[in-house]
Formats: sequence, C-alpha cells, structure tokens
Amino acid sequence: VQLQASGGGLVQAGGSLRLSCEASGRTFSGYVMGWFRQAPGKERDFVASISGSGKMTYYSDSVKGRSTISRDNAKNTVYLQMNFLKPEDTAVYYCAGGLGEYDYWGQGTQVTVSS
Repeated sequence: VQLQASGGGLVQAGGSLRLSCEASGRTFSGYVMGWFRQAPGKERDFVASISGSGKMTYYSDSVKGRSTISRDNAKNTVYLQMNFLKPEDTAVYYCAGGLGEYDYWGQGTQVTVSS
C-alpha cells in the first residue's frame, strides 16, 4: 500500500486548507486512516483518525473543533479539512493507515501558517 499526501501550502492565520491522502490497494475501506504532524524539533503527534466505514472519528485536543477528517472509499482517499489555522499548526503532515496498527505512511506534506 502506498499513500500519497497532498494539499499542504502556505496560508495566513485564520485560513483553511484541505489535505488529501490517496491510497493504492484494494483494501482501503478496511483501513483505519490517520493524520499526524511533526513540527521542527518536535516529535510526531497524532492529529485525527477515522474508521474504515467513516463512522468513527477522533481528534487531538489541539485541532478539535477546527478540523474535520473524512474519507471517500470509492476514491481511496482520506481528507483533513483544517479551518482557523494557527501558526502553531505549522508542521509536516503525514497520513497513515492500517488494519490495526499504522503500518503504512505517506511522505508528508508541509503546512505553514503565517501570523
């Protein structure tokens, strides 16, 4: 399984971005998918996750209320809509997926939020 993340960029504080992660493979709908981020000099942190059916979602406190994770299993794609972005959201964002553990990771997409 290969994961290809996209959608990052430079945005002003208060703005929005939608990240996408397209997966190869036929078992995408069975995977839990998640987004993680890593800021410079910091550890990789959990951002959000979504069950295979899309019915269950989880968010870190840092993005809860400002972000929405969703998926389109017909397109093998998971999304992360981020609103009201803050400078502290600046990081490389990674998508990951797996049947139980996060076995597969994408290459990351840079999100930079200017103040």
